[in-house]
Amino acid sequence: MKLFKFAVVSVVATATTAIASDADLLNKAKNYFKPLPKEIPAPKDNPTTPEKVELGKKLYYDPRLSLSGVISCNTCHNLATFGVDGVETALGHEFKTGGRNSPTVLNAGFHIAQFWDGRAKTLEDQAKGPILAHVEMAMPNPEFVVLKLKTIPGYVKEFKKVFGDKDPLTYDNVAKAIAAFERTLVTPSRFDKFLNGDTNALTKKEKEGLKLFIDKGCASCHNGVAVGGEMFAKFGIVKPYPTPDFGKYKVTKKEEDRYVFKVPSLRNIEMTYPYFHDGSVWDLKEAVRIMGETQLGIKLTHDELDKIVAFLKSLTGKIPESARTMPVLPASSKDTPKPKLKIHD
Repeated sequence: MKLFKFAVVSVVATATTAIASDADLLNKAKNYFKPLPKEIPAPKDNPTTPEKVELGKKLYYDPRLSLSGVISCNTCHNLATFGVDGVETALGHEFKTGGRNSPTVLNAGFHIAQFWDGRAKTLEDQAKGPILAHVEMAMPNPEFVVLKLKTIPGYVKEFKKVFGDKDPLTYDNVAKAIAAFERTLVTPSRFDKFLNGDTNALTKKEKEGLKLFIDKGCASCHNGVAVGGEMFAKFGIVKPYPTPDFGKYKVTKKEEDRYVFKVPSLRNIEMTYPYFHDGSVWDLKEAVRIMGETQLGIKLTHDELDKIVAFLKSLTGKIPESARTMPVLPASSKDTPKPKLKIHD
């Protein structure tokens, strides 16, 4: 009988300790992370409306925004594969590559800036870039984009509905519509349930991985609502990372920005391989190992790596079904410019 009572007391004590430990971990996590809201906040000059989101979705999926007529925003930021293209560096017009890995578009509106070097401050600014980039969608200029869209009656009607009667179809409004759609690409995960108080949302191994993620220093850069994306950092703080890419330096020409990149969000990281700005690493465990050595100067054990990776997988969320369902696009007219497979066709 005494043995039985001792066993019961031990079980209760262990359970109480576990609950206290979970509460401590939750409080600790709240110092670094925030749960995802339902929608990314919109700027005052581009409020999110259902009509604008629907228009932006069509533009996002429309390959006619490219010179060849075969590349869309979704080509490199495929919502069926968690907002990435699954290759080291994206293939653009005439099979050209830009030299950097395509970052996921999911939750991107929570970031401090866009692109690996942060050269675009907003989603609107970012949306304008790839359409005109010669190694991506290769449209010759904004005027040609607008001219082409104005030959598509369905778009003329929708832009008027969304932006009003006074010159509604502009390149700025194209970007505003795409950005409005992208602000709906929020992917809550089990980690958000944990942050909101459900300590059972994570497994024991995932909780141990979260604790390691914080204690080892990973959360010093990968923090906030997107678990990253809120700051810039040199890649190779402790140990140099071999890369010919100078990062933010290419934009600012400031020596302190050499090899500096935007810290990527780790949400959905399990699904957004290959990793790093050059897409050189395909295995998540290997990516964590490299980050430990280059950024923190530590060698993580296999057990520690397994636990951290387990935690990172709890960041895999659900893509809104309405976003990943391809829209029916408005028909071209006889005046719509035909596709050009080469820039100088």
